[in-house]
Amino acid sequence: MTTDSMDRPSPDLQALALDRQSPLPVRWNWGRLVVRRLIPGLILGGFLLLFVIAAGEQWMPRQAVTVVPVLVAETSLASRAGTVLFQAAGWVEPRPSPVLVTALTSGVVAEMLVVEGMTVEAGQQVAKLVDVDARLELRQAGVTQELRLAEKEMATAELRAARLRLDQPVHLHAALAEAEAALQQTETELAGIPFQLESAAARRAFAEENLRGKEAAGDSIAGRLIQQARNELDALDAALRELRDRQPRLEKQRDALRRRVVALTSQLELRIDEEREVESAAARERAAQARLDEADIAIEQANLAVERTTVKAPCAGRVLTVVARPGTRIPEREGSADGGAAAGTIVTLYDPASLQVRADVRLENVRDVLEGQPVTITSASLPGPVSGHVLQVTSSASIQKNTLEVKVAIDQPSPELRPEMIVSTAFLAPIGESPGPSATMVRNLLVPRELIESGAAGDQVWIVDADNRARRRAVKVEGEADDNFAVVTEGLTPADKLIVDGRTGLADGQRVRITGSKVGD
Repeated sequence: MTTDSMDRPSPDLQALALDRQSPLPVRWNWGRLVVRRLIPGLILGGFLLLFVIAAGEQWMPRQAVTVVPVLVAETSLASRAGTVLFQAAGWVEPRPSPVLVTALTSGVVAEMLVVEGMTVEAGQQVAKLVDVDARLELRQAGVTQELRLAEKEMATAELRAARLRLDQPVHLHAALAEAEAALQQTETELAGIPFQLESAAARRAFAEENLRGKEAAGDSIAGRLIQQARNELDALDAALRELRDRQPRLEKQRDALRRRVVALTSQLELRIDEEREVESAAARERAAQARLDEADIAIEQANLAVERTTVKAPCAGRVLTVVARPGTRIPEREGSADGGAAAGTIVTLYDPASLQVRADVRLENVRDVLEGQPVTITSASLPGPVSGHVLQVTSSASIQKNTLEVKVAIDQPSPELRPEMIVSTAFLAPIGESPGPSATMVRNLLVPRELIESGAAGDQVWIVDADNRARRRAVKVEGEADDNFAVVTEGLTPADKLIVDGRTGLADGQRVRITGSKVGD
């Protein structure tokens, strides 16, 4: 042990010991307290509260009531002719359909001349397309037409000349006359050959005697004269040989000219080449005329294309919708009518005097719909009801609404009616329907008249719903079945239970207890 460790004081171990007798300070963990205590307590308290409320409703006294079912009675349409069978909502539409005003050529819309709701006449302009290209094509077609017209005139002139050559073959007469003249000349020359031979032979004999005489004279005759006589003899021999050779040539030439005269005579009589030329010229004229007709058709097409750049209404009516806008491109019309028409629609029209209603009739009421059945049409925009009649029941059913569409013609449409307006239709029982085994039957919901409470809110009845609560239900009464029962058309179903006794002091939604049920007479 060193001197430093001996001098250092020893630690007090008792100061480090804990005093178990004194209490420790308390520290609260609020997060754990909320999770483990407060939340479970609130949940348990909520369940207890719901249980108390539910039990309280069961333990609370319920008002005792007696009920009666809604009576359903079937009657024939004839027994209720003119009365309302059922009602259905619908919307107004053109009859039989809107008229599509389409552009008959492709292009770009330059100007719209109508607006929605505007009345137009048949043939009135509704839009204009850009017509620059169409007018250029019209000019091109005009130039082509002029060219084809010139070709036609040339072909006509050639045909006229060919016919003239056929009718008056001057060229054949000239050729025949020339051949006959050559033949005559040849025959004349040939006929003179014998005489020329005799003359040539005589001149040769004289020249030969002259040469022998001069040769016999000897030196008394100059050699130049003898040579000259000899030359004359040679020349006469040559002329004689030429005449003898010329005769067969002339005979051949004569035969050829004779054949030529015969051929030209036959050609003049038959005129085959001239006939062929006339036919060829006629064919060329027909071809030229066809090309001219084609150019005329191109002119008509170009004029039609220019005319079609102005879109016109095919009939009188009122503009329903404006489909195109300035700048809209109208594509080429497709082969199918459907695709070309829809793509080129500019506006749609309808006839205000020919409208119909497409009503959504519930499936259970479809059997009460008959063709020609009278219908009353009402709308908030109309001053009063409008009459109509059933056209037909369509095959378009709605799964979501559980309805079937029925077309109803409006007899005299009011000026206030517009397509797409929502209207209410009341289907009436047909007049003059005789009841029988196959007569159409309708169901009537009958309610005792004393159960109907009338007031400022209209007619109401008390019913018991599926939760055994009293409900005040608004109903629509359309007529009386007899003195005790009224016919209800809206507000009730055959499954509803009407409260007969115990209605005094009832509140809407109050729980009730059914103590009995009565059956209506």
